[in-house]
Amino acid sequence: MPQVTDWADVRVVGIPRALLFYRFGVLWTTFFEGLGRTVVVSDPTDKAIADEGERLSVDECCLASKVFVGHVASLAGRCDAVFVPCYPTSDHRSGFCTKFQSATDLVRSTFRDQHLRVISCEVRNARKMKDVRRAFEELGCRMGVAPRDARAAFKAAWEAQEAHDKTAADGQLRIMRTLDDRRRAAERAAAAGNGDVRQPLGILVVAHPYITHDPYLSGAVTDALADMGATVVYADAVDHEKAYKKSFEFSDTMPWLINRELIGAILMLEDHIDGIVLISAFPCGPDSMTDDAIMRCIQGKPILNLMIDAQSGTAGVETRVESFVDILRFQQKGGYVRG
Repeated sequence: MPQVTDWADVRVVGIPRALLFYRFGVLWTTFFEGLGRTVVVSDPTDKAIADEGERLSVDECCLASKVFVGHVASLAGRCDAVFVPCYPTSDHRSGFCTKFQSATDLVRSTFRDQHLRVISCEVRNARKMKDVRRAFEELGCRMGVAPRDARAAFKAAWEAQEAHDKTAADGQLRIMRTLDDRRRAAERAAAAGNGDVRQPLGILVVAHPYITHDPYLSGAVTDALADMGATVVYADAVDHEKAYKKSFEFSDTMPWLINRELIGAILMLEDHIDGIVLISAFPCGPDSMTDDAIMRCIQGKPILNLMIDAQSGTAGVETRVESFVDILRFQQKGGYVRG
């Protein structure tokens, strides 16, 4: 049976800077570049992109999905086809929200009148390299690339993503070591009677990477934390495999991979940080369950739970963050009696 090469004429691939781009974007871009294609990533989120996504989406979609649709719209006319992969759930302990399973069909339906071309692949299990490889090699073959070249492109892409993830995890470890060193130095200074020594403050930001690393969506939070002198640590940047395994100490039944990694990161880092900031995009289904579980079950660390939506202004968020940091500073000075 001859190989289907219906996407062989796609020379410029558009990739929306949203959703799983912030988790697998290095793999995607490196793969297509390895096939000899030009990759166009949509511009960073701004009000125009968010508003267009809001206009094209139904009300029930979460904010992150609406922003994603806005990014797809921004790529129209800039590429031969938009890459929208499908990540279904084949492993009930490392699956994805339904929006990642339906993204391909959602885009094709939303932009059918604009005749926006969509290329895709189905990754059955994102944690198993052979499953990811199979999906991308088939995609490469449909783009008219020889199987050998598709395998080589995928190998380079997988290694690039691993290197990127390791760099991020190593960076977080350096931040944590520096934070611990600063704490010890502050304790020594206080013991020596060197006046009112200010303890460093470490805040763990827990959110899906497409929220954490999109300045339009979470910049008000992370900027406010930095402005108040807090050291910001990101839960999504720790070693993913270690965090995934650690998450089973919290729940054996949680079905979502990214939420597992975030909760595992909390368990790995909770002894090194002073507070936790949870950020969710309204109305995220998985977060509505996991954030509640975190609030109930993670004891001993103050937690600020923030929900952002399309109508949210930044002033209220900044005020809540500032109040949270003030409370943590007050607690550092012994302002609260701990039970």
